[in-house]
Amino acid sequence: MSDAAFPDAAATWNQRYAGDGYFFGREPNDYLRAKAPLLKHGGRVLCVADGEGRNSVWLAQQGFDVQAFDVADVAVVKARRLATEAGVAVDHHVAGFDDWDWQPAAFDAVVAIFIQFADPAMRARQFAQMQAALKPGGVLVLQGYTPRQLELKTGGPGVLSHLYTAELLREAFAAMDIVELVDYEALLEEGTRHRGLSALAGLVARKC
Repeated sequence: MSDAAFPDAAATWNQRYAGDGYFFGREPNDYLRAKAPLLKHGGRVLCVADGEGRNSVWLAQQGFDVQAFDVADVAVVKARRLATEAGVAVDHHVAGFDDWDWQPAAFDAVVAIFIQFADPAMRARQFAQMQAALKPGGVLVLQGYTPRQLELKTGGPGVLSHLYTAELLREAFAAMDIVELVDYEALLEEGTRHRGLSALAGLVARKC
């Protein structure tokens, strides 16, 4: 799993996640927090590229049955520690998108927050895999940066081809019932790397 921008994703993210602190903080993503009531209460949730566990652990605290993976083993160690400290059980794994054992129609929800290390070819695989992993009626919650983020420079990959537009997401998830698709700006305070006014896309879509 690599591209010109991120030739070795595991090494890149292991370096970023090194140290005792939490790179993106310990609190859940605001968009996920706001949309979690749309998920099936107590349902089975997959958090993809979950990093140090802030989102998966929070979902487990809300009563969801959570499975999560990330390519960086350093991050997964910290995610497991965070779950232990929170007193919840999350099934954390070390895996990349192309390594993960994708099971069809296995989850009530898939959560994908800032997974923009992917080039367009890999992004197409990501989106297809996440849709296939949902049960009928299952919900996808996705957030990422839009091209205006290249001007704001408050986080993100800094690579135009890795960013989302509303049109891109509408086309990619045309087979789903799009509950919400928003292109907006908001202040983020997520650890040390997502800070300040940010250009964001948010998607909630339900599998038909």
